[in-house]
Amino acid sequence: MLSGAGILRDAADEIAKLGEFSSVHVLTSPKVWRAVGKAVKAAIPRDALKNVHLFDDAETKKNMRTVELLCRKLTRAGADRKSLIVAVGGGVVGDVAGFVAASYLRGVALVHVPTTLVAQVDSSIGGKTGVNLPEGKNLIGAFYPPGLVVIDTDLLRTLPERQFRSGIAEVIKYGVIADAELFAYLEQNMEKLLRQDPGVLEFVVPRCVEIKADVVSRDERESGLRENLNFGHTFGHALESVTKYRRYLHGEAVAWGMIAASLLGRELGITRNNDVSQVVSLIRRTGKMPDWPRVTPKILIAAMFSDKKTRAGKLRFVLSRRIGEAHSSEGVPMDAVDSAMQLTPNVLGRAEKMHRTGKLHG
Repeated sequence: MLSGAGILRDAADEIAKLGEFSSVHVLTSPKVWRAVGKAVKAAIPRDALKNVHLFDDAETKKNMRTVELLCRKLTRAGADRKSLIVAVGGGVVGDVAGFVAASYLRGVALVHVPTTLVAQVDSSIGGKTGVNLPEGKNLIGAFYPPGLVVIDTDLLRTLPERQFRSGIAEVIKYGVIADAELFAYLEQNMEKLLRQDPGVLEFVVPRCVEIKADVVSRDERESGLRENLNFGHTFGHALESVTKYRRYLHGEAVAWGMIAASLLGRELGITRNNDVSQVVSLIRRTGKMPDWPRVTPKILIAAMFSDKKTRAGKLRFVLSRRIGEAHSSEGVPMDAVDSAMQLTPNVLGRAEKMHRTGKLHG
């Protein structure tokens, strides 16, 4: 793994260390390629420039039809088992291209060049790939670790502001589930992070990568500890699903999901009031998000039952005992889930009061 500002310039040399490839194929989206193509062209093997395969990276296109489209493009371009796929883009590009690499000819070499904050700190690390079904998010996929991940924080400058702010949710997640010191650092430096201060990025991005790499190394197949990385995601994936992947960026849905999960923890007597208020207040400081959808808790709960973390028909939620520590729970009473979701839509407006008093009023 390579990480750092400007590190993309070393990519070609590092790719060469992976071995010899019969051909190199870049999988990316038109908008990503317009933004970073020039920088990537200067950093990857020259023969890849004739094999740039573009696809729509909207969440609504993260499906088997897109996988088939890309596999057919690879076939027509002459890709074989000795070919290399270079995924350039955010979480959707990485998830789709990773699944294509895992599936095409039963597996070809893969390199990730993540270009969004979500992808740099989360989705490009750990080898999870997948696409959506109408019934739920990431229900088809594979564990397929890349040979190399190139994390160049300079590429974040190409992001729209909303995209960058969305990614901060995943950064906050790591503080909540694994590192109270990181969470405190974010409380002290949120405005600098929002400005993409180089010093803050230099600390935050590698620290998140370190946390995820450590978790994944101990639970590669998500059979236990790795589930903690899904804090906020059971709610978040349901929000994305019921709004047809058109209302929220992934990080925005996760941010709402973390608020709901924190309130659920409070309902169950697991999460302390002050910790809930700190989580909500920090999320609020990342900026305005699309409102909670006008759907009933019953509809959202139904969507949750399609979540890939459900086992034997039981929902699983990641809950935090205190900032810096989390665990996965099942058999959570549905009335507690309902109560948490009833409170969630309006809680951001009360964040400042919650932070001052350490109390929630529902």
